[in-house]
Amino acid sequence: MMVSGISLRECAVNILSLPVNYWIQIILLIVLLGLCLRPFGSYIASVYCGKTSLPLHKIESVIYKIMGVNFDKQMNWREYAYVLLVFHLVGFIVLFGLLIFQNILPTGHDFPVLSPDLAFNITVSFLTNTNWQSYVPETTLSPVSQMLGLTVQNFLSASAGLAVLMVLIRGFAQRNTSEIGNFWVDMIRGNLYILLPLAFISSVFLSSQGVVQSFDTVIEVPLLQTDNANNITMQKIATGLASSQIAIKQIGTNGGGFFNANAAHPFENPTPLSNFVQLFMILLIPTSLCYTFGKMVGNVRQGMVILASMTIIFVPLMLTSVSYEQLGNPILNNVGASQIQDDMQSGGNLEGKETRFGTFHSALWASVTTATSSGSVNASHDSFTPMGGFVPMLFMKFGEVIFGGAGSGLYCMLIFVILSVFIAGLMVGRTPEYLGKKISVFEMKVCSFVILLPSVLILFGTALSISVPAGYEMVLNIKAQGFSEILYALTSASNNNGSAFGGLNSNNVFYNTLLGLCMLIGRFWIIVPILAIAGSLSGKNTVPTSAGTLPTDTVLFTFILAGIVVLIGVLTFVPALGLGPLAEYFNSIQ
Repeated sequence: MMVSGISLRECAVNILSLPVNYWIQIILLIVLLGLCLRPFGSYIASVYCGKTSLPLHKIESVIYKIMGVNFDKQMNWREYAYVLLVFHLVGFIVLFGLLIFQNILPTGHDFPVLSPDLAFNITVSFLTNTNWQSYVPETTLSPVSQMLGLTVQNFLSASAGLAVLMVLIRGFAQRNTSEIGNFWVDMIRGNLYILLPLAFISSVFLSSQGVVQSFDTVIEVPLLQTDNANNITMQKIATGLASSQIAIKQIGTNGGGFFNANAAHPFENPTPLSNFVQLFMILLIPTSLCYTFGKMVGNVRQGMVILASMTIIFVPLMLTSVSYEQLGNPILNNVGASQIQDDMQSGGNLEGKETRFGTFHSALWASVTTATSSGSVNASHDSFTPMGGFVPMLFMKFGEVIFGGAGSGLYCMLIFVILSVFIAGLMVGRTPEYLGKKISVFEMKVCSFVILLPSVLILFGTALSISVPAGYEMVLNIKAQGFSEILYALTSASNNNGSAFGGLNSNNVFYNTLLGLCMLIGRFWIIVPILAIAGSLSGKNTVPTSAGTLPTDTVLFTFILAGIVVLIGVLTFVPALGLGPLAEYFNSIQ
């Protein structure tokens, strides 16, 4: 029987009536991030300018000597791109070899031999800061693979994103030079001064909350109730070096879970406090980088405009997801719209969620980890209501620019800034300039490429997957829900998010290969053009502000930027979204 669905009006009314406790937590998260914005953003700027006060200079110098790096030598954008790609190629070979031969390496004797397609997918996933996982981590990968393979790449991929961002910032800040920095210096400083200290502090805190950190892969505990029929008295529980990997996965917006249940697992996210702090860890670097950008280009307001644009997109959509999960599933309620408030499911839509977190913390987490490129989950997105699941998917389709990943979110958002300056300038007859740099045809071509490439990967990949048996036969659900599962997977891979909608058997040759290629292209075919833009901007002279210059540090430009991000994302993906979550939503309306 068709029942009345929950309208957007009822969703808005429910947002206003959310419990005070929920509002306190949202406000507290925003306030804490705001308090860290200036000190931590300034600290990051000082790190990459070589002016940090932390007593790590001697360690940094020793690392340069061991590696044979001349930290005074600057690179142009082509040299920087070449070294970055070679570095990641070596990382690919090392990690792929480690996974293929894990069963003959220490601690790997009780773990399976990985197929080449799965090893390829895992390698690419962690190399690109995506951390898509189509396998059960605690039973598939040995402690050595997790510790020396995945955890190391969590650091390297995050620091690579930060390094590329610093190059783009230098492009705006410098003039009349082809030198944009030194890849090795940027990588070492990002790890030594930012990621390692934060990960260490976070790991200690998580361990204090009950997150496991042990070289034992399995512990045996007695059953509370013995299975006399099968003579089973003990249960095996997977453990391992979880705390150290979870710390960097959140700080570096990586997202790969040590356990299959990810942040829903009690050994990975045991308490409400650990849940809240991990959300803070995910958002800390992406938000602070906006202040870093403003400080390094000499105009903090420019960074605050970008942060404000991100926030005014994030907050309404996040609250929409929370509200729809709170209201529950109207089909299960089996009541009319006027009765929903009285007869709604107890606790909202709790299907696929940890009762420890409930609907609010699940929807908040889903919004944060898809707005950033973290991709970690504490609930099954596949079980969200149509509109509740629509929001995480939409966040990713914006291109991971609403906060985004460590470095990658802001450098992609700056591409939208350049586009916004160009469009707004044409609309009002102003000169397309940003931070004193004229925006030329070359920058616009490259910006268009960077924005369109992930969209092509998502739409082409989805079309291919629903056209061949190897693609559509792996879906466990039918109709709109099944289409959403495929669309979500391609969106997550192409935008280097890593979260999964669920309901899709992706551990096979077809999806391991397709998603792996999307992750590779979605990462490096974006990075290289961005380095090219940085090189072009760095070689330009700055022009003085005139009456024809469009102001980009105003409230008006804040909304222009947010509007263009939303407009491009919506116009590009409305047909695809209409076949997935929107179709499910409208089917629930009488």
